[in-house]
Amino acid sequence: MENKYGIIKAHPRPKVLPETGILHFNHKGKTLMARCPAFGPGSYIDNIGAMQQSFYHSPALPQISFRPATTSESISITHEHLTYVKKKILDKRWLQLGYHVLTSEGVFVNPPKDAQEDSPIVDENILKSHLNACKKSHGIYLGNNDFGFAPYDSFKRGVQESGEFAESGLARLLEYTYRKIALNLKKISSKENYPGGVRVSEFDASIEPVLRVSALVSLGYLGDRLCVGGGSHGDNGGGDAFGVSPTGEASRTQK
Repeated sequence: MENKYGIIKAHPRPKVLPETGILHFNHKGKTLMARCPAFGPGSYIDNIGAMQQSFYHSPALPQISFRPATTSESISITHEHLTYVKKKILDKRWLQLGYHVLTSEGVFVNPPKDAQEDSPIVDENILKSHLNACKKSHGIYLGNNDFGFAPYDSFKRGVQESGEFAESGLARLLEYTYRKIALNLKKISSKENYPGGVRVSEFDASIEPVLRVSALVSLGYLGDRLCVGGGSHGDNGGGDAFGVSPTGEASRTQK
């Protein structure tokens, strides 16, 4: 037994986690959780790095972590919480949707990770091999974990109307839909929200495959237009990115 004059060791202090809010969003019939506010502003690499830590939300969620949202999940969040996302992010800076790879023939979105390097696969031949497990839908290819491919002739660059963009291969790929139209992006880019339509930029052919970040931003100074950009590097530019909880479906009772 320890005598009354002995040293009593301190109990370990409970780990103090940074607090965070969450928001619920519907994604393909499931209710998921995303961090609120989004991570950023910063480069996409920095924002992904910030997702590695754990956070405290409530007694029901005392330790919650996040992973980068896919392009499709980012679009679902934006669609369901458009007023908030437009005011807090799109009208101020880029919303980083997720990674894509530009090649000589088309765009690969949400590329799978290299298991050894823990980074997105950029090798065009390897990416093409993953198309064998994809389903072709109205000119684009859709596979597992929101991975897919759209050839350049399936979409138009430059300024276009919301409906034209929503029917394009790029919109349907980013949203990951088997439909002929990307309904969420159609609502986001509608004339009510963006009278100037949509501008698709920097989704151009590259002789050598390059890794880039898909992003959305409002271009009020160009006629209140939604810009869908494909030229952002992962380590440059100030933007926000959504992190999604990897723990599965959320309960609507959680606040």
